Amino acid sequence: MTPTALAPISLSPSVVVFDYGEVISREPTDADRVALVARAGVPAEAFWASYWAHREGLDRGTTSIAGYWQAVARDMGAAWGPLDVHELWAIDHRGWLSVDPGTLAVLHALVDGGTRLALLSNAGADFSGWLRHGSFAPLFERVFVSGELELVKPEAAIYEHVIDELDIEPAQFLFVDNRAENVDGARAVGGDGHVFTDAAGLERWLRSLA
Repeated sequence: MTPTALAPISLSPSVVVFDYGEVISREPTDADRVALVARAGVPAEAFWASYWAHREGLDRGTTSIAGYWQAVARDMGAAWGPLDVHELWAIDHRGWLSVDPGTLAVLHALVDGGTRLALLSNAGADFSGWLRHGSFAPLFERVFVSGELELVKPEAAIYEHVIDELDIEPAQFLFVDNRAENVDGARAVGGDGHVFTDAAGLERWLRSLA
């Protein structure tokens, strides 16, 4: 079902900076998760604990894709060769390549209102092509990927970098993320933010500011 176009939202001179995962994108489906665990060939509970335990290095850009999956393999006592890693990476990567139509409608309402937008994602550098060149990319003035910056949310330095690059005052920095600690990080440097749960709640918050 095609989402209904929304009335414009004007928040100039503020810049609304969006997280990607589980805000613009939907979370991986149960089928995506089952496929990844099945390919890994290890118990699901232990796999997901290890998957997330090593994720910061990948998001920070200090761990390679191969290094990340090798770290997970060591935890699992698995022997994954290069071909296994290619397949695991592809299944995992594909699970995050989705869009939430409700959030996209809000993004277009902001653009229609003349509001500046940027994107800030904790993600490996391998996501940069999708984030910079996907169909939604022209909505954003700038795209910031943690794996390229070697900084991750909620560290103050990553928000300060974004604020500096956008040439705005901290009070003009409005950040949308599905994790409360990341929104708190934006507030800690003088910005404001919204913890995303759904597009309707996001729209209400933005219109309350407008």
